[in-house]
Amino acid sequence: MAVHSSHPVSAPPAAPPRERTSHILLRGWCIVLLVITLSGTALPLAFDVPISAAIGVVSFLVSVVLWLVIRPRVQWPRLPWYALTYLVWAVASTLWTHWLDATLLTVAFLIVTTVAALFVGAVLTWREVVRALASALKWMLSLSILFELWVSFVWDGPVLPHFVRPDGPVDDPIVLWSRDNLFDGGRIQGIFGNSNALAYVALLAIVVFAIRIASQAPRRPVLVLWTLLAAFLFVRAGSATATLSAVAVVVVLITVLVMRTTKRAGERTRYYLLYAVVAIGGLLAAWLLRDRIFTALGRSSDLTGRESIWQKVLERAVEHPVIGWGFSTPWIPTEPAFDRWIVDHGQTVMQAHNMWVDVFLQLGAVGIVLMAAAYVAFVWRSWFFAVDRPRWDLVSDRPYTALTLLPTLTGAILLVQGLAESTPLLNWGWFLLILFAFKIKQAPLVGRGPSEERLLGEQGDRPVER
Repeated sequence: MAVHSSHPVSAPPAAPPRERTSHILLRGWCIVLLVITLSGTALPLAFDVPISAAIGVVSFLVSVVLWLVIRPRVQWPRLPWYALTYLVWAVASTLWTHWLDATLLTVAFLIVTTVAALFVGAVLTWREVVRALASALKWMLSLSILFELWVSFVWDGPVLPHFVRPDGPVDDPIVLWSRDNLFDGGRIQGIFGNSNALAYVALLAIVVFAIRIASQAPRRPVLVLWTLLAAFLFVRAGSATATLSAVAVVVVLITVLVMRTTKRAGERTRYYLLYAVVAIGGLLAAWLLRDRIFTALGRSSDLTGRESIWQKVLERAVEHPVIGWGFSTPWIPTEPAFDRWIVDHGQTVMQAHNMWVDVFLQLGAVGIVLMAAAYVAFVWRSWFFAVDRPRWDLVSDRPYTALTLLPTLTGAILLVQGLAESTPLLNWGWFLLILFAFKIKQAPLVGRGPSEERLLGEQGDRPVER
């Protein structure tokens, strides 16, 4: 005979698992690292170089201490070895450099950036990396638009670095931190003091926010508003090279989505051949019609004086073609070898405006080979990370993840940017190269593998993003 009881047999109610406070703080620190990296020239323009350097040193020390305390699981044989070999070669250039002080300073900066990228990749999952990057980009965009609004409404005029008001009209607006162009239709610069830098950060933000929206992230209507802000800043920055990068992103995105539709063996080969023909034809047409293209974009066919800069850099680079003159990214303007060497708009140029020309000058043909190997390895892995279905057992029809598009689209941005800028060699360009190359090798499947599963256990139950 059944015995009735008023006591339930189910487990007593309990609070749902929550993300650990320590992990929330850790993710917050990773966002701080990303903000510092994305800020680029904003910190020295606002606080001067010594304070910016101190911020970098403190962030490096804190990250090292946290790494030693947390001891994240890292598969040491699966590091981005080509990129790290380039770093080792840059350090080795201290033995023959012609500008030792500049080499020591910039190598230290490169090491700090590399360690920060490895740290973020080691302590965050794939989804958390994208989430943290989105948060950092929101800070960059909001600070940029607020800064431009402050310049227009509060400061009421152009502003020089370190919040100095010019006594009168400046000889060349290139020296200004902000030109107060927000409401007069001119190009705006945000907190970066450079329209090109603002445009590339805005383009990266559009890509990241779109991926978050496609991943069914929480608060998608708010993400749409952030995307619109990024698009507004991108348009108002008016960067021709960033526009070409945006075109490359669209082309790569379409190609990846087409590749994802293939179902039979051999289909991808036909697409690869077709895209190779289209790419070669497109590049040839772009070169032959470059005058019309750059005129349409409001730029001269010599990329606003870049060709003359490349010529001067190459003339010096061929004097030491194998090992280069010594690492210095960026060029330190107080170094006698760079001071007034190449002058543009009355200012000492701090880069070759082409990452490959810059590497050839500093680290010679050996550096070119190492950098090319780093990018080939990154592009190769990120491409198949994007086009292959996630598979770790016999199930072969799992849905694709929008998140896997980010590394290959970022690679497209950096490669096109590197044709007209040297910034992929430092700051967020180098940071994201190391971060994604490291993360793809450590966790080639989103949410799977020892490192991903260990970190997922610290996050509690949260809405699942695709």
